[in-house]
Amino acid sequence: MFIDSNRNNALRKQILTYFMSSVMTDDERAKLLGLPKGCRIRENAKILCPENFRCGEYVWIGEGAILDASGGLEVGNHTTIGIYAIVLSHTTYLANLTMNNKIGSELNRRKPTRIGNGCFVGTHSVVYSGVTIGDRVVVLPMSVVTEDIAGNCMVAGAPAVKVKEITEEYISRQVQAVREGQPGPD
Repeated sequence: MFIDSNRNNALRKQILTYFMSSVMTDDERAKLLGLPKGCRIRENAKILCPENFRCGEYVWIGEGAILDASGGLEVGNHTTIGIYAIVLSHTTYLANLTMNNKIGSELNRRKPTRIGNGCFVGTHSVVYSGVTIGDRVVVLPMSVVTEDIAGNCMVAGAPAVKVKEITEEYISRQVQAVREGQPGPD
């Protein structure tokens, strides 16, 4: 019934690890998966090709998020990947268009994807393969990041575009508002 191959055996081990982790807390799950200090990963989140995943400290990965590290994926310190967000590092569209969608197709394109330090990738957002997101970037929920994003900004939309500059003054105002019990950040 089982196909004995290196690929299938590695996938089976990963599937069993995620199955076992379904009864763990987010910090226990992160430890099981070998994530660094302070990291948490919610249930049903997955890291594909974890051997190609580089994760900073204090990263939070939301429930149901999919992190595709097959082409290389780096996530910086103090970054959040929101609930059901998808971060890609490969695409198979050429293999599909040419009717060559098979395991190991030479038309599967892998590109490293990087998300910087202090970033927030909102719920149900998608980051395309090969994209670099700079430090201190907020990707608002349901955005689609198709191109590199410079640091210190907020982006939104599909495709995502810059909607706000993030400055020290902006951060200070938002922190003060939260501490004073005012409505959340704008």
